[in-house]
Amino acid sequence: MNRNQAVCGIKGESQYSYDGEPDNLPFQLHSVYERLLRAEQQGEVLSKELLKVLGQLQNRSIAPSNHTISNSSAILEERVLRRLLPSQPNAYIYLPHLKEHEDSLTPIVHLGQRRTGVSLVLGVPTVHRQKQSYLVNTLQSLLFDLSTAERKDIVIVVFIAETNAIFVNAVVQSVQTNLPDAVSAGVIEVISPSPHYYPDLSNLKETFGDPKERVRWRTKQNLDYSFLMLYAQSKGTYYVQLEDDIIAKQGFFESMKKDIAYVLSEEWLFLEFSQLGFIGKLFRTSDLPMIVEFFLMFHKDKPIDWLLDHILWVKVCNPEKDSKHCHNEKARLKRTYKPSLFQHVGLHSSLLGKIQNLKDKDFGKQVLFKSHNNPPAELRSSLEKYLSHTLERAYNGVDFFWGLTPKIGDYILITFTGPQAVKGYLFRSGNIETNGDRFYNTTVEVLPTSKSVKVRVTRGELACCKPSSDGFVQIGNSRVGLRGL
Repeated sequence: MNRNQAVCGIKGESQYSYDGEPDNLPFQLHSVYERLLRAEQQGEVLSKELLKVLGQLQNRSIAPSNHTISNSSAILEERVLRRLLPSQPNAYIYLPHLKEHEDSLTPIVHLGQRRTGVSLVLGVPTVHRQKQSYLVNTLQSLLFDLSTAERKDIVIVVFIAETNAIFVNAVVQSVQTNLPDAVSAGVIEVISPSPHYYPDLSNLKETFGDPKERVRWRTKQNLDYSFLMLYAQSKGTYYVQLEDDIIAKQGFFESMKKDIAYVLSEEWLFLEFSQLGFIGKLFRTSDLPMIVEFFLMFHKDKPIDWLLDHILWVKVCNPEKDSKHCHNEKARLKRTYKPSLFQHVGLHSSLLGKIQNLKDKDFGKQVLFKSHNNPPAELRSSLEKYLSHTLERAYNGVDFFWGLTPKIGDYILITFTGPQAVKGYLFRSGNIETNGDRFYNTTVEVLPTSKSVKVRVTRGELACCKPSSDGFVQIGNSRVGLRGL
């Protein structure tokens, strides 16, 4: 039996202003710190332009002597430019096959607006799975309750870690079809690697008792993460590593920002928002070149989460002291937060035949709805409720509405008992656990009391609205599935 869930809410405008209270100081420092980091990122963009100039200077320094620039001045300018350029992982040392094709490290961007300057960059690698794909559900979970401001301050990079054009195109089409608004707004980008990126993985040394296929799988995974991190480093201030088969806890964006604000002045390498493998690890994007270089250096040797732990060991563990001291020192660089913000839900691993029953015990129960303070109203609906999940309970903020499968012409009618100046509204269908139970092909309409508004809508003078039937005005619609509007 198919069912549909909905949470309704009417909301007004809100503004945030600093009132000078000491409790707000960490957030003010966080804002200043982020501005500095973004300035650094702009400097990195400039450095790429300088790199082009450096290449031109190098060409001129070996050109015939009839050029006006002298060798000595070219060498001097080259030294100055090299001091300005940021250090980058030297992938060509660890992956020498990349030298055969100039575009080996250049991603193919299929969808997105190439957004930069955001606070959070979420990296979601995805590969072909024999049994089931979880990608769309994962993306819907990440987007589920992001506010308008949060959507402008985040970018989700989906990395299709395959070179098969048929599969790549199928994933691109799936993301575009299911999440068109997020793609057009630049919230989601979809990329894939150059067909020349991956080396020959057929002759890898078997280690740790792993069969050849598992060694190949984990080695390629290390290369996938590295490519994605290299692409993400210039897009925002912080990078969060995720997987394509997870769900996010509601409010994860706000929780992360708060946790970051309290450790701005402290030393750390990453913040851990899930204890499972490589899921939910947050890094400063300025640290990614060093981290990627370490991964590439040992990409054939160990799984990614082991390599990440080894970075900590190399940085802070003293061989002359005991394991307890090492553990305490590593804990300074790895901050673990509870409850976890991400949960692994995929059952079928991308490694053929592997069943993945991993669950983060610190994730806890998922919140299935958010309550709202709505004005008094009379409620009517042609939809039949399921169990005790009534429309009245949803509107009053104590539950979500869950109804039986709707048909054409079904409606929910909210009639305010008194005049209301409505500045905005929220109508969300589905929840984080049942993303498929939504209101499809749905419109949101209002009946204005002002005749002048009706006239302006009829004349097409209001971009937000268009005429409907019986004097109603359509202010929102969804062909895919109604979410927050």
